[in-house]
Amino acid sequence: MESELVDLLRGSHRVVGFTGAGVSTESGIPDFRSPGGVWTRYDPRNFEFDRYVADASVRALSWEMRREFFGVPFGPNPAHLAFARLEAARRGLGVVTQNIDGLHQEAGSQTVIELHGTARRVMCIGRWPTDGTPDGCGWDAPVAWAFEQLDAGAEDPRCPSCDGLVKSSTVSFGQMLFPGVVDAAAELVASADLLVVAGSSLQVYPAAALPMHAVDAGARLVIVNGEPTPFDSLADVVVRGRAGEVLGPVVDAVL
Repeated sequence: MESELVDLLRGSHRVVGFTGAGVSTESGIPDFRSPGGVWTRYDPRNFEFDRYVADASVRALSWEMRREFFGVPFGPNPAHLAFARLEAARRGLGVVTQNIDGLHQEAGSQTVIELHGTARRVMCIGRWPTDGTPDGCGWDAPVAWAFEQLDAGAEDPRCPSCDGLVKSSTVSFGQMLFPGVVDAAAELVASADLLVVAGSSLQVYPAAALPMHAVDAGARLVIVNGEPTPFDSLADVVVRGRAGEVLGPVVDAVL
């Protein structure tokens, strides 16, 4: 199967990556749902957007979780580097990711659409946002800003521009996706001649609909994942395995 993937990549010049949690876990980042994952230590109900807005103790718990997220060093793995190398070689158009760790950018990818935002920044969401929609003044900063505020004694960091609530620039349960992000992702995958899905179970919508969108637009589909996905029957090639272990040597062979 990996030789078939090499052949597909060699014949493609508009490759788009679609990555999920399996790519992050290869870099040592714990996922949320598996045994030992984040939700075994934190109650996911505490991270609903409306509860974050309403309860300062929930916000404090969220900052604690963010510290844990960044408490273990992590960096790009061969899967991140493979997509960056394809883009640098003008064979790749970019990456759509469900991950929030910023590792595609760190690896060198220039076009990265983050469906669920980024944990590397924080943003103002306004004083009383409703209906799961941030309503801030537009201020944002690196996540280190929030940690510095907490270390200086602030129990509930507030926007320095408007005194609104500050939150990680990620999409929480019950929060609307950021405006335009799904449309941008759909446009990118529709321009692909090959979509490579890596490390995603393709269970979470609307993200999981993007491979179908790519196929409908004429792209071929590759799925690299440790477990079966609902879209395996649509794929031209399915490779069972870890994304970095598969894609690193395959891109070496292509380039």
